[in-house]
Amino acid sequence: MSELRKTHYRSCHLCEAICGIAIETEGDRIVSIKGDKDDPFSRGHICPKATAIQDLYTDPDRLTKPIRRVGDEWQEISWDEAFELVAEKMVAIQDVNGPNSIGFFAGNPGVHNYGTMTHGSELRRAIGTDNHFSATSLDQLPHMLVGHLMYGHQYLVPVADIDHTNFMLIIGGNPLASNGSMMTVPDVKNRLKGIQDRGGKFVVIDPRRTETAAIADEHHFIRPGSDAFLLMAMIQTVFAEDLVNLGPMAGHIDGLEAVRAAAEGFTPELAAEQTGISADVIRDLARTMATTEGAAAYGRMGVSTQVFGTLCQWAIQVLNIITGNMDVPGGIMVPTPAFGNVTPGTRGAGYFATKQSRVSGLPIFSGEFPAVALAEEINTPGEGQIKGLFTIAANPALSAPNGGELNKAFEGLDFMVSIDLYLNETTRFADVILPPTSPLEHDHYDISFNRLAVRNITRYNAPVFDPPAGTKHDWEIMIGLAAAIAKRKGQDYKPQPAPHVLLDQGIQYGPYGKATGAAMELTLEKLKDHPHGIDLGPLQPSMPERLSGPAKLDLDLMLDDLKRLMDSRQALKDGELLLIGRRHVRSNNSWMHNSTRLIKGPARWHLMMHPSDMAARDIKDGARVGIASRVGEVETLVVASEDVMPGVVSLPHGWGHQTKGVKLAVASEQEGVNCNILTDDKLFDPVSGNAALNGVPVTVRQCA
Repeated sequence: MSELRKTHYRSCHLCEAICGIAIETEGDRIVSIKGDKDDPFSRGHICPKATAIQDLYTDPDRLTKPIRRVGDEWQEISWDEAFELVAEKMVAIQDVNGPNSIGFFAGNPGVHNYGTMTHGSELRRAIGTDNHFSATSLDQLPHMLVGHLMYGHQYLVPVADIDHTNFMLIIGGNPLASNGSMMTVPDVKNRLKGIQDRGGKFVVIDPRRTETAAIADEHHFIRPGSDAFLLMAMIQTVFAEDLVNLGPMAGHIDGLEAVRAAAEGFTPELAAEQTGISADVIRDLARTMATTEGAAAYGRMGVSTQVFGTLCQWAIQVLNIITGNMDVPGGIMVPTPAFGNVTPGTRGAGYFATKQSRVSGLPIFSGEFPAVALAEEINTPGEGQIKGLFTIAANPALSAPNGGELNKAFEGLDFMVSIDLYLNETTRFADVILPPTSPLEHDHYDISFNRLAVRNITRYNAPVFDPPAGTKHDWEIMIGLAAAIAKRKGQDYKPQPAPHVLLDQGIQYGPYGKATGAAMELTLEKLKDHPHGIDLGPLQPSMPERLSGPAKLDLDLMLDDLKRLMDSRQALKDGELLLIGRRHVRSNNSWMHNSTRLIKGPARWHLMMHPSDMAARDIKDGARVGIASRVGEVETLVVASEDVMPGVVSLPHGWGHQTKGVKLAVASEQEGVNCNILTDDKLFDPVSGNAALNGVPVTVRQCA
């Protein structure tokens, strides 16, 4: 072997599974990327995304130097010029229009970069605006809001103890494609099969027969948006049949009787009428949850990104609690991460509805307004109108509802700055783009996903490559901008220590840390000596100790929303269908389509439609169809499939890269369309403001 050859151990940064990988390099070249067989968590498993890290690292379209718009052209500038220009323009906008005239939008890649997480607040504080938005409210906001309201902290989000589970109910989730999602679970296929090998089973509830449903013991189609009826009927059954068992949560909850009373009218018969799942099946699912030792109910995008998203996530927590499956092995438990462990009094618990958005009055959550409000906050004149915007690793033009309206909004901004690696569908509107280093050029630690892991683990990764001269990490860009803005405002500015310093402090004062006297005496230096990571053991019961008071079941917001649910019973209009998305293991939202490795194989961007719905509309298999919603219309090819239930059509999101000004050579050659031209910014969960990306009413016709 060449002396220049090295093997670097690291976690994959492309999805929530954080699989361990072994990257073999020769000089500045990647030779191979394989699963790390010595990783105690992923056990050598990887999905196709991991090997594509090489494509992303060598991508000729990736930006490496700051650029500014000059007319219709882009011009390279120095970092100092860029920081000064941004400070000048953004402060000038605030001087004329007030502090809230600047907005922020952060995308989900930021949670894969701990430097962005530790130092993103530097730039936000320097600007001093209320107008913050992120992908949170296009995704997991209901999980976090329920954690905050029920348990007292937004990061108290229990996950399934899947390695010991004997019955798992998966509603609106497809972990074989997502590798988890709000449940960090690498090698998920084998972990699900482990349930079956133990003599247990898992059941999938989904409007589509997904990859996960295909290997499940049972799959039941459900009408999109009706999941809350199913969950409430299961809760009603547990109460009606005297199956309530609070287990370790006895004495640590409030509001049980109020929930019992609220659930009375939600019978399995009513749920059957609304969902399409028989009353007998619903009762059987409830009984199985209540009588199986180690059962877990889990719901994901299908139940979160709909008009009853918060209600669904609350009901899932209630169902787990009243069946005795909260805080028990095989049920749902809260991980104990080395960094960011939540105990009573932990900072960042969150806050809700202390402010409302200017135009539609949508509630703030932990400093962010719902993303569905972004376009109207830019387009609506008046005090507080957003005229300048920062985007950070985000592509809302493809990922947020009513993409057509967002495109108009971005075009009308006075000034826009993007911290991003690419010239994409959103950053093409920017005046300045500031590209950070590649993920392989900086160190890595999984803050968010260790908090959601189905086993307690920790791992630190050194950079694989040295950053090229003249480049900056995300956190260095943040403090550079913050310093320039503070100087222009005449304010003092002192940045936080570097991310690795904060990480070491957090680890040392964490549950395994040296400073707290833990037996492991963990420090960052000690962690560096374990490149495969350290197995901290299985999840352990701990919920009562995490709570600052009783878990609150009878949330007024949720009990009131049950009235809205009961009033929502209505039939579709003639000819109307319900649109849902779909995930693929080779993709993650909008940012992985410029890799040849990931887009190869059969096209996966088609509209999926049931043959009976096609026949009723005289649509031929493989034809070009027009899909229309209240806010937009797109054309694509349709494929007949009995894997979607009648009345439902499925179109994946993140596609539609054939846009003028985009510099994504591989992605632009793909034929998929942007499904968020169809999703509706006025269709959302009114409790949280979370976007309803599933269950969107559409019509479909064959094009002439």
